[in-house]
Amino acid sequence: MDFKQYIADVQDFPEKDILFRDITPLMGNGPAFHEAIDEIVAFAREKDVDVVVGPEARGFIVGCPVAYALNIGFVPARKKGKLPREIESIDYGLEYGKSTLQIHKDAIKPGDKVLIADDLLATGGTIEACVSLIEKLGGEVVGAAFLVELDEFKAREKIAGTDVFSLMHY
Repeated sequence: MDFKQYIADVQDFPEKDILFRDITPLMGNGPAFHEAIDEIVAFAREKDVDVVVGPEARGFIVGCPVAYALNIGFVPARKKGKLPREIESIDYGLEYGKSTLQIHKDAIKPGDKVLIADDLLATGGTIEACVSLIEKLGGEVVGAAFLVELDEFKAREKIAGTDVFSLMHY
């Protein structure tokens, strides 16, 4: 399936000179979204994944149906202050500042094989932080899966050693 036909290009969003790749038309088309998730599930099955981690917030949209289809757990990687129990944190850089990702300490067990799932791989900062956080908790990142990858940012270099699967490349 040509998934790109379900991606809307929005010029100058969220600011001037940015071309935003909007996944909401893909999510809004049941058969296309189903097939996209199925392709990520097939990748995850090859990796014998124990748990799926999705960074806030669009990682939830991709990661939850993947975890559901595999009959395994989903772990949200949340922004600072969103999780109520004991957490592990990592600070990381963004284009315009810093952010923090947090995961409940008991969400990843030592030796768990983890798939990171998100909508978009751009600069790789969030995914690099996820990898570090998962490894800090004793998990093994066996793959990362995305609906869209923006190749110009060369994010794979930041997460070298992680097997990356992307449905679409721009």
